Amino acid sequence: MTAELVRGQNHPLSQSRLEIRVSAGTPVVAVAALGDENGRIHGVEWVAHPGAPTQPGLEVSRQAAADHRLAVDLDAMTDAVHRVGVLLALPAAGGGPGPARFGAVAAPFVAVTGLDGDEVASYTITGLEAESAVVALELYRRQGAWKVRAVGQGYSGGLAELLTDQGLPEAVPLAGSINEAVARGLARSVQAPPSRPSDGDRSRQTAAPALGPDQGGTAPQGAPGPVPPAYGGQPSGGPGQSGPQPSYGGSGAAEPSATTGGPINYSHPGRRNSAPPPPPPTAPPAQPGQPAQPVAGDATGWSMEERLYNQVWGMFEDLARSTAAYRSAVDFAESRMDKELEQALSDPRSRIGGQGDAVREAARARHAHLVDQAREVLDRDIAQLVAEADVVEPALPPAFARWDNPAWHAYRVPMEIPMALRLGDLRLPEADRIRIPMLLRLPLERGLWIDSGRADSIDGSFTDSHDMRRLAMDTAVAHAARLLAVYPAGEFTVHVIDPAGSGTQPLAPLTGTGVLAAPPAQGAAGVTDVLSRLTQRVDLVQMALRGGAPDALPPGFDTSQQLLIVNDFPHGFDDRAVNQLRYLADEGPSVGVHLMMVADREESSAYGPLLDPLWRSLLRLTPVPDSHLADPWVGHAWTYEPPLVPAGSQVLHQVLTQVAAARRAWNR
Repeated sequence: MTAELVRGQNHPLSQSRLEIRVSAGTPVVAVAALGDENGRIHGVEWVAHPGAPTQPGLEVSRQAAADHRLAVDLDAMTDAVHRVGVLLALPAAGGGPGPARFGAVAAPFVAVTGLDGDEVASYTITGLEAESAVVALELYRRQGAWKVRAVGQGYSGGLAELLTDQGLPEAVPLAGSINEAVARGLARSVQAPPSRPSDGDRSRQTAAPALGPDQGGTAPQGAPGPVPPAYGGQPSGGPGQSGPQPSYGGSGAAEPSATTGGPINYSHPGRRNSAPPPPPPTAPPAQPGQPAQPVAGDATGWSMEERLYNQVWGMFEDLARSTAAYRSAVDFAESRMDKELEQALSDPRSRIGGQGDAVREAARARHAHLVDQAREVLDRDIAQLVAEADVVEPALPPAFARWDNPAWHAYRVPMEIPMALRLGDLRLPEADRIRIPMLLRLPLERGLWIDSGRADSIDGSFTDSHDMRRLAMDTAVAHAARLLAVYPAGEFTVHVIDPAGSGTQPLAPLTGTGVLAAPPAQGAAGVTDVLSRLTQRVDLVQMALRGGAPDALPPGFDTSQQLLIVNDFPHGFDDRAVNQLRYLADEGPSVGVHLMMVADREESSAYGPLLDPLWRSLLRLTPVPDSHLADPWVGHAWTYEPPLVPAGSQVLHQVLTQVAAARRAWNR
């Protein structure tokens, strides 16, 4: 299964001979740089580029291209090499044609594959704007094993700035030689054929270009076959050449052909395009007059996990829009009835007597008919969504599943991070029969606020403050346990601040299984110690990233994601501690430090506007059903239901026990 990486995420490599595929949608320059254990490049001989495409264990493309294949042999690397960086640059940054910044083109896609073509890991480089060069990813050695990390670090100054940041003394001359080699390659290449005219202008097209064998087409009958392109360093048929000399990972552009009268095939004769995702499962044929039977995983995506994720949010959007249509129809029916009644009352002849009663009754009947029609359509849509949920829910992986799903009974500590995790369920009052899983993308981009204040629950039962605090901590523990369960061993660390020790009983699943980094911190001294260590961690990682040396961290530095659970806030916190919390909420997520606050919003208001930024930066959740979340399409107020563990279930203890055992094995 392919690991779809996000920025900063890593994945182990089990093979030494690899291929790195680059797809950018526009010509880019591919460069591979070798680095020592500190990531420094010691000389130009440590860089494989179009002017010098081969280095020990490396081979890159000879010219700029929209698609590249780089060959890597990790076993051929010397002992001094600890990192292999894949660098991409736009030719326009060196004076060539085309766009001058990555923000003007589609996001580049990079994949690491085995020699059999199976993808090991992939990364789509998003968030680039003015940058013209980027460190796409790096292969690095850790404790004798190789891993791949998604980097995505861009540079607006092009290759020269990038190589300088990598510590190469000859960065500027090397960047110039690379740009010169790229310019020579571009001068030899032929431009791609023009795009096909629109349907209205197709009559002006005199001849359609023939499709190559990898494009699924054949040459027209009676026309000469496509001429194989020459590619690589020298033109075909040049002096001293008996034929085309292929270059591994060339651009696929064709040299001018001596053969005339036939179309040129511009596709690479030996390159296959990236394999499309396997087709989604198909539904059985529907009975006449009946809707098609839903199938789990029939949405778009490159993996079943991505398809299920997209399908869940498709269901969410469908229910939001169907409910919006129903509410709009009801509003129209009511406004129409009000208007008709107003007109009837304005006519003196219909104010009294049977005529007025008949008019009013007719208006109410038309209103009821419109509402019934709208409800019939909504019920039909809900029935289809309920049928879809019945097949999707059992197929969800543990990260997406409820705690009562049998998927948790077959739980194993994962080897890679999933796309998202489930935070609970969402529903609307008009569609009480269906619950939509609330999925949150990983890694976290914002922290959580579990509200422990007094509240009236949706079902009318009153929950006192003591029960709310206990339910809030139970909800926080359930969220933390799920986060620990969906991350690989050693990739997620949880800290707890419990100043007064009031959360001892709810925290028992975490403390009893030993999955916490340390016992819950208590008292003012414990609060100060934990917050100081985490703020120092954020400062240290930020300095490393800003200095362009993300791996220049102290030996033994824990690179896992960090979660801080804070109970009973603001008890035990002074002004300095509150400012540290705000700092962690603002700066922590970008470097993998996240907050989960368990607190009463009203009690916290004593700090006044000081806490407003903290409140706004966190995602508010509740331990009881509450209508406070809005969708991004029509703004419905959705009822959120927390993902509590069923009463008497041991699933939480069983899952955390496996997580603790995997952590112990990882730390050996």
